[in-house]
Amino acid sequence: MFWARPAPALRRWVGAYTGYRMDAGPPGVHQGVPSAHLTFLLCLDGQVEILGNPDPARPPGSFTALVAGLHDGPATIATGPAQTGVQLRLSWRGTRALLGVPAGELAGDTVDLTALLGARTGPLLDRLAEPGTWPERFARLDAALAGLAADDVDDAIRPEVSHAWDRLVATGGTLRIADLADEVGWSRRHLADQLRRETGLGPKAAARVIRFERACDRLRFTDAPLSAVAADCGYVDQPHLSRDFRDLAGLTATQWRGELLAARD
Repeated sequence: MFWARPAPALRRWVGAYTGYRMDAGPPGVHQGVPSAHLTFLLCLDGQVEILGNPDPARPPGSFTALVAGLHDGPATIATGPAQTGVQLRLSWRGTRALLGVPAGELAGDTVDLTALLGARTGPLLDRLAEPGTWPERFARLDAALAGLAADDVDDAIRPEVSHAWDRLVATGGTLRIADLADEVGWSRRHLADQLRRETGLGPKAAARVIRFERACDRLRFTDAPLSAVAADCGYVDQPHLSRDFRDLAGLTATQWRGELLAARD
């Protein structure tokens, strides 16, 4: 895997790029865990086969380019065929800026990028697939995304929604929802409706997923023990973190970390 940050002008919309190359292996299943970012994925070869979406009412499918909405349950993804691609950590604001729709419309679903970008999808994939190093690909992606970015995104987003999400992120998902509602001057129900409409998650689910993403990042990039990860990420204790993994990821933290290590070998 190859990681990079996007150009500074894009970082409000996209948190990171991950280039990956997977060799063919035996057929299997991977659990796509919840995140506080949408997944924007572009395959340079092969396809992503979604066996089950977090929202079971949404149909499965195979995709060369996709965007997966925010969710608070696992997606089920087939593994086995070789695949090369680029995955972007897309913020809910970036969904409006780059794709022209609120993230709430994509919640729990996996959507073909062509349904959002139309004829612009093919040239984007072709440009990325041109020969070059990963840094060169990421630079081409910077240029392509800059061409998609809208200038008036903030006008379409209620400031109370932005404030609520930013406060949840700043507190690592530990802020009491009643206190958050008081801060923005809305009832808890109205806050939940507005946040869910824009992002796809209500405040309680958003707080849980934000905290969970922090824990996953600690597990992904450090060898810290689970007890330390739980303490650092705002969990009451290690069993609390373990319950979130069972509920949100459909597997244990140890199993998930083991999958990461196996993928790197």
